Amino acid sequence: MKRLFDLLLSIISLIVVSPVFIVVMAILKFTGEGWIFFVQERVGEGGSCFGLLKFATMLKDSPNTGTVTAMNDTRILPVGRFLRATKINELPQILNVVKGDMSIVGPRPLTDEVFQYYPDEIKAVILRMKPGLTGMGTIVFRNEERILFESEKEKMVCYAKDVVPLKGALEKWYYEHRSFWVDLKIVVATALAIAAPGARFYLKWFDIEPLLKESSLRAYFIN
Repeated sequence: MKRLFDLLLSIISLIVVSPVFIVVMAILKFTGEGWIFFVQERVGEGGSCFGLLKFATMLKDSPNTGTVTAMNDTRILPVGRFLRATKINELPQILNVVKGDMSIVGPRPLTDEVFQYYPDEIKAVILRMKPGLTGMGTIVFRNEERILFESEKEKMVCYAKDVVPLKGALEKWYYEHRSFWVDLKIVVATALAIAAPGARFYLKWFDIEPLLKESSLRAYFIN
């Protein structure tokens, strides 16, 4: 049932966003370094790795500063900032869903470097599910780059100490509550988050407020 949902929604989405694909591909071809797609190895279901597709938003030959990105990252191209802010850079992952590497809803696929920051209990939970184009972690951490930028801590320290505990708790919450109805609500909440970035639909639609209140980042997510 979930795979059928993934295929139907991803194929419909590809048809709907195909004009956006064409425009973005043309812009990327003639700006920056001229490359269109970025492929990065991510950890998938069961620990197998796959190539995650994104529109290229960074300089290809700039110095590597890690796989976690903050708002002030000097590698980001001018057009890339817009693509990242609107999440348009994530659209090629629809092809990953069609291929079967990913699902529409699930935990966000992590690089192996970032995956190692999670405790073993959460790693085991994440590996039981197919990575998702969107999910609870995606909705709540829509402004993750801003959080890393504004933190007084070094970027990776903030990620490990502040982001990982809450993201891990959210992925575990999804695993324990996953259903077709929850997936559908997450898809709708994702669309609304894009249309109204300041809205916090996750507080009204999902019983996750106790997790947010326990987080050191609660000020970002609770009024």
